[in-house]
Amino acid sequence: MHNSTTSSRGWAGRVQDRLDAWLYLFSTYGLPALIGILSIIALTVWHGQYESGRPEQLTFRYVHDEAARLTAAEAMAALGEHSVQHLDTNRSEAPFWFGFAVPAAPHGSSSVVEFPSRHALAVRCWDENLLPAGGADRDGAYGEMSLVKAGFALKVGPTSLDAWYLCQANFVGPARLTVNSWEPAALQASTDNFHRKSGLLDGGMIILALFMLVTALIVRQSRYLLFAAWLLVSLRVGALSAGWDMQWLGQTVPHEWLLRSRLLTVATYCVLTITLFAAMFRDDLIRAGMGTVLRALQWTCFPLLLLSATLSYKTFLPFLWVATGVNVVIVVGMLLRLLVHARSVVAVLYSASLTITVLASLSEVLSAAFGLRELTGAFNHVTAALGAALLASLAMAEQMRQEHEHRVQAQAELEHTYEAMPIGLFTLDMSGQFMSANPALHEKLGPDVLEPGRNAWGQYLDGDSFSRLLNAVHQDSEAEIEVESLTPGPDGQHKRFLVRATLARNKIEGSLQDITDKYKALQELQFLANNDPLTKVYNRRGVEAMLDAALRQLADGKPVALAYLDLDRFKLINGLYGHAAGDEVLKQICGRVTNMLTGSQQIGRVGGDEFLIVFPDTPIELAAWTCRGIIASIGNVPYKLGDKAFQVRASIGLIEIGGDMSVKDMIATADRACRAAKKGNVQGLVVYDKSASVFHDHEAEFHIVERLSAPAGPQGLYLDMQPIMSLKAPLGSLNFEVLLRMRDEDGSIIPAGRVVGAAENSGRTSVIDRWVLTTTLEWIDANFARLRRTEFVCMNLSGASLNDERFVQDTIRLLEANPRAAGRLCVEITESVALHDRGNTRRFIDKVRSYGVRVALDDFGAGYTSFAYLKELPADVLKIDGSFVVNMNSHPANVAIVEAIVSLARSLGMQTIAEWAEDAATVETLAEIGVDHVQGFAIARPQQPEKILTSPSAAAFIQDEHLARFVRTLGDPVYAAAQIDLIAMGGGNKDLH
Repeated sequence: MHNSTTSSRGWAGRVQDRLDAWLYLFSTYGLPALIGILSIIALTVWHGQYESGRPEQLTFRYVHDEAARLTAAEAMAALGEHSVQHLDTNRSEAPFWFGFAVPAAPHGSSSVVEFPSRHALAVRCWDENLLPAGGADRDGAYGEMSLVKAGFALKVGPTSLDAWYLCQANFVGPARLTVNSWEPAALQASTDNFHRKSGLLDGGMIILALFMLVTALIVRQSRYLLFAAWLLVSLRVGALSAGWDMQWLGQTVPHEWLLRSRLLTVATYCVLTITLFAAMFRDDLIRAGMGTVLRALQWTCFPLLLLSATLSYKTFLPFLWVATGVNVVIVVGMLLRLLVHARSVVAVLYSASLTITVLASLSEVLSAAFGLRELTGAFNHVTAALGAALLASLAMAEQMRQEHEHRVQAQAELEHTYEAMPIGLFTLDMSGQFMSANPALHEKLGPDVLEPGRNAWGQYLDGDSFSRLLNAVHQDSEAEIEVESLTPGPDGQHKRFLVRATLARNKIEGSLQDITDKYKALQELQFLANNDPLTKVYNRRGVEAMLDAALRQLADGKPVALAYLDLDRFKLINGLYGHAAGDEVLKQICGRVTNMLTGSQQIGRVGGDEFLIVFPDTPIELAAWTCRGIIASIGNVPYKLGDKAFQVRASIGLIEIGGDMSVKDMIATADRACRAAKKGNVQGLVVYDKSASVFHDHEAEFHIVERLSAPAGPQGLYLDMQPIMSLKAPLGSLNFEVLLRMRDEDGSIIPAGRVVGAAENSGRTSVIDRWVLTTTLEWIDANFARLRRTEFVCMNLSGASLNDERFVQDTIRLLEANPRAAGRLCVEITESVALHDRGNTRRFIDKVRSYGVRVALDDFGAGYTSFAYLKELPADVLKIDGSFVVNMNSHPANVAIVEAIVSLARSLGMQTIAEWAEDAATVETLAEIGVDHVQGFAIARPQQPEKILTSPSAAAFIQDEHLARFVRTLGDPVYAAAQIDLIAMGGGNKDLH
């Protein structure tokens, strides 16, 4: 019984399956094929429902009333003898008069004369007696005249003889006038057929456009929306070609809108065609090397739209024809090249659709421009609109099919990727239960992650992480959080995961990535970013962060102190016992200091053997007490390494921090206090409270730096000039050195040493030197004629500027721009700077000397015992250090040293300048031993530039009458000979007094 029932059901099921398959095949394939066959038979074999026959085309004579002044009688008299079947107006908007004869209708019936021109604006007719027969324009008709299809019609009553009529017509655009005679019934059938075709075109194209619009909304593709717009505009262009554009959706378009809408329709059609073409094939065209051509084609759209909205119908048509012709050629060329490069079916179908559109446009242009009406009969925008729409629809369908295949393939690849992805992928419901997981997630969280009762997020990851994730996905479309596993791994460490998730369809979809190693590395990097890798205490960055935090406490009224600790002679340990020993000692020192600190007090290493200690919420007295303990802790107990013991001493500068100090200023001031502690005998500690003068000095220095860094250049700087007297011709030369000065905003003079010190501490010495050099050269050049007795003008150049490549280049440009003044300049380079980098100094000296600049070695002899380097530095002048000159008569050794320097300079072809000459006796001694020039208060104090210009020589500034008399004798040959004899006899300057 059971087997029989099963067999019966199996047989019935197979029959039902075959019935379903047959019905599906018939409905899907058979019935559409049958409908297609019947449609072909109907179009080719059956008779038409709206057969109307053909009209009789009448001949007529015409006259062109260009002045629009003829009356009906004058026009009848002016009609030509030659009859024509049609008349092309060539875009003339002046009236045309035409006369024709209507053959008598058989059996005394009526007839209708049609004037089928969509470009006709108005027609009026008179009978052979010049009595009005009727008239019409696009707004209405009267008499026997009526609006028919795209033109006008005249009703002719029954007559036994041919009837003669005279008509006047006005046209706009490329019109062709024909006169057709119809039987009334035939014309009515033709009119019905005209409107039927118009309705079919409107309905078909609008339905297709609506289909594309709905498709665009569903698939969210703007390209389909663009195609829907193109279809609608194609419909209007086709209606214009067939004369159906006087209506839209069965409603009559107002006459005043009609002409302008035609222009805008054609221009918009061109723009949409180009835009659709670009949207479909932009990438292919760029790959084919036609991107520039496409962009040029797109730029023609704006002028075309503008002209269509502003020009008259008659004026715009030539622009339209030219633009259409050029664009047709360009688009056809691009289509051909595109078909070579892009061989897809979609490209072929789109290209065919656009080709039909282009050819239709070309035929319409040729027809309108050259009167080739036969072209539009077989191929116009009506047939083009239907054909192009069909092909474009096929292209859209093919594209949808390809996109569907791509989606299916992408889905398969996505499923494979989902399974093979090394990152854990999951789906959660809103309660935190795992709904799906890939193998990688099972590996990270466990094999039971999807099992009922074991699929809760909180069973695997830290407790509040799901609530954080839930809040994150609600606040941001792509949330990202870090979570930690609940259970430790085999190594005893909890794993760290990065979770990225998004909210989709009321579910949370995301990924889970193991970042444990990355997290540990990041923690280590963060530690190293703020801590010293050797001692593990804070580094400079960490100390500055501590200071920032301490300053916030300072704003709350809590005291803050900062200490700068420097180990004394620590480099000896590294030098004698190696860096390994030094590193170990540093670790022990940091340990001792840390043991002395309490609460939030912290130490940071900012140099090899330099440290900063921050004392938040600590009075300066308590911080000083702690610092003394630190000094004792560091220095009292030796450091033992193996069998070696090291004794280390420390110096500390402690400052009380004020509220208006920057972190940089705090560290600099503490460093200054530490240097003072190293120099003084104060048991290694110097303390500056908030009222200490050093803070005021620092504020003054900061004010100077601000003035040096003004956007318009250094502010308040000016030059004084100290004369340098020649001991060979004191009354005939006027040499001097320019000296920097600064005037404060209140007019007071800021000491030069403070200005230079501020510039050196802030790294702005080159700013000063650049200003001094520029000002000096400009002043020399401006007063060149008044400096005839000046051989050289000295200017001191700092070591920082000499090592500043940008300053060196600026110097060369200034010397090139001021060649005349450069010949009077003497650049002073300090001896210690010159020896620091001899190669660089030699290059600088050679370069500036090529412009006529003299070079002097300043402070010569101070601290150096070997003069061999002078052979490598081709200086022009040795400027003897003032420490040998001042009070030299009291120190015979200094006289001997200066005499040796003079002899050395003379042997090397150099001149000498002795500075710091403070009295007449010193000047006389310098003259005796052969010094070339002398500078000091004995000659003159620094002078204003105006006084220098009004003085005949440097000697004119001498105030000491005894020295003045002596100087006047220096140019006397007799006196010079006497001096030589005295020197030969061993006489000294004491014999002169």
